[in-house]
Amino acid sequence: MILSVPDPASGLPIGPIVPDVATRRPARVSLDGRFVRLRPLDADRDLVALWQGTHGPDQAQRWQYLPEPPFADQAAFLDHLRRKAASDDPLFFTIADRLSERALGYATLMRIEPAHRCVEVGNVVYGAGLQRSPGATEAQYLLMRYVFDDLRNRRYEWKCNALNAPSRRAAVRLGFTFEGVFRQHMIVRGRSRDTAWYAIVDSDWGAIKAAFEQWLAPANFDAQGRQVHTLEALRATR
Repeated sequence: MILSVPDPASGLPIGPIVPDVATRRPARVSLDGRFVRLRPLDADRDLVALWQGTHGPDQAQRWQYLPEPPFADQAAFLDHLRRKAASDDPLFFTIADRLSERALGYATLMRIEPAHRCVEVGNVVYGAGLQRSPGATEAQYLLMRYVFDDLRNRRYEWKCNALNAPSRRAAVRLGFTFEGVFRQHMIVRGRSRDTAWYAIVDSDWGAIKAAFEQWLAPANFDAQGRQVHTLEALRATR
């Protein structure tokens, strides 16, 4: 449903007034969870662990839908990471193990629009040790909490190649709402890309946050570390 109010002058429907709320651009901060810590990307510190986690026998699949192909060697990867670490938009965060501080992957906040209080998450790269782990879910929760609770944004976006089925499943699992496909939206590595568009808005966030926190609680994991309740099931009860 599209929210609207009648314009007093024309009688035509217009959007409701948005309260004037101060927001800030994302900064190079650390975000601590139980499983992982998000910290500003440091290319030299994180190089070896990120290289080992993201390059290897399965690298073609891991990098398939990313803007860059796998890198030929560590020197090329280091150059890439240094450029990314210097960027403000996208703003890169290393996802590190909470105890060992070992880098497990990275993600960004990007297309940052303070005037519209809107931010996108993107450039998500999970190393082998992070995929399908509680830390992978917690990393997304930490970014969402920062975007909505700390920075006071209205909208948080997730976009991916429409052919990227794992990314699309992840978006839905995490609570994003599918908003459509932008046809021929981009050319990536010489190929046409249709982009699937997902978002969470601030009115969604309360229920989504509560489900995340219940899912991440120690009581939701058995002695073998397996989840007791799925994130989707917990969100359905809100």
